[in-house]
Amino acid sequence: MNIDTQANPARVLVVDDEPDILELIELALLRMGLQVDRASNVQEALQQLNTKTYQLCLTDMRLPDGEGLEVVQHIIARNMHVPVAVITAHGNMENAIFALKAGAFDYLPKPVALIQLRALVNAVLKLPPPTATVRKGVRTLLGLSPAMEKVRDLIDRVARSQAPVHISGESGSGKELAARLIVEKSARRDQPFITVNCGAIPETLMESEFFGYRKGAFTGAEKDREGLFQAANGGTLFLDEVADLPLSMQVKLLRAIQEKKVRKVGATQEEPVDVRIISATHNALAEQVQQGKFRQDLYYRLNVITLLMPPLRAMRDDIAEVANHFLARLCGDAKIELASSALKALQQYDFPGNVRELENIIERALALCSDDIIVPADLQLTPTDFTEMTAKPSAAGKYPLTDYLDSVERAAILEALQQTNFNRTAAAKVLGVTFRALRYRMDRLGITDKDE
Repeated sequence: MNIDTQANPARVLVVDDEPDILELIELALLRMGLQVDRASNVQEALQQLNTKTYQLCLTDMRLPDGEGLEVVQHIIARNMHVPVAVITAHGNMENAIFALKAGAFDYLPKPVALIQLRALVNAVLKLPPPTATVRKGVRTLLGLSPAMEKVRDLIDRVARSQAPVHISGESGSGKELAARLIVEKSARRDQPFITVNCGAIPETLMESEFFGYRKGAFTGAEKDREGLFQAANGGTLFLDEVADLPLSMQVKLLRAIQEKKVRKVGATQEEPVDVRIISATHNALAEQVQQGKFRQDLYYRLNVITLLMPPLRAMRDDIAEVANHFLARLCGDAKIELASSALKALQQYDFPGNVRELENIIERALALCSDDIIVPADLQLTPTDFTEMTAKPSAAGKYPLTDYLDSVERAAILEALQQTNFNRTAAAKVLGVTFRALRYRMDRLGITDKDE
């Protein structure tokens, strides 16, 4: 399988002190049309890296004169732009996670499977140049605030890795957009991007939805069916609201991520899958772990790299830019402007629904405005049912943060329930969540049908 038949094929450095493993990997890479150099220890590897240019480095974690992590750190510290993958002992995920956090591109468990090695090499050779920009037509993150600049910088860095990324942040803060931008800047940009709302799948169907099933596995399984992992093979699987996964499914997801293999319901054999995992939730996963609602081992596996999306109220200087962006997109050729008083009102509002709420506010204002200008009254920022929630609280009223966010969520749920005469199914539609997700949130916040 020749990947590069050009006069100057990609060069790979393989670092390992076991001759058999070196020979196996070298032979596999040579068959792929690559040039291969060997190193048997850390010092030899560093010398090679300092004298030659490589497109990939594969290093064992344990070497006679040190750790493979030293090779990773050397490459990162000198900004060499050489993707480095570590080879770890079977079952030793702690080392793999540690290396990924340090900046490794990916890992390969021993014994090295050639199909996984080829997938890794393919991904590396498809990486865009470090200076590549997002293609035209793709949405981007707006704003010049320090918080947003930090997010953009981290997205650029994690895009050049295969490490799992967990995106946290309040509802409406742009978590899925951040995930899409990571993919757009990565080697997987032309591969499937599959999104799944973990709170929207009934628990009894989760395993078959994620891993697929074989014909006859259960009543109604009339033919083989691929799951979400198979659909995302070669690309990215975005697990939105991952905190809503039941514990029984968390165990199976952990194994699939660690082993890079899945087993269809009703099958006897596992099949390899090449999927990068990006997860997101508005809940604090660390707190979910402490409460016994989320497995600690899965938390550490998903939370290799953390990306925090800031709330809109933390970027007040960016609100005008974001609002005008939505206005230009929604009004088309019409010449409609935001009055300075309207912009000031927006900048003083706390946006419990973040960027998504701002877009809805602009869309509503366009329908209400007259004379081609949007004034504060058109924004309808303080409806009576939300006066307490949207009134600007003192700084002390926002701490601890979890209590403040719970109060915001409780107010929104109660208002939706009151609008629908406490019909939970209808309230879930108003809130834009599933019935199961609403029930979970009501239980967590202690809301009953008798609350008023």
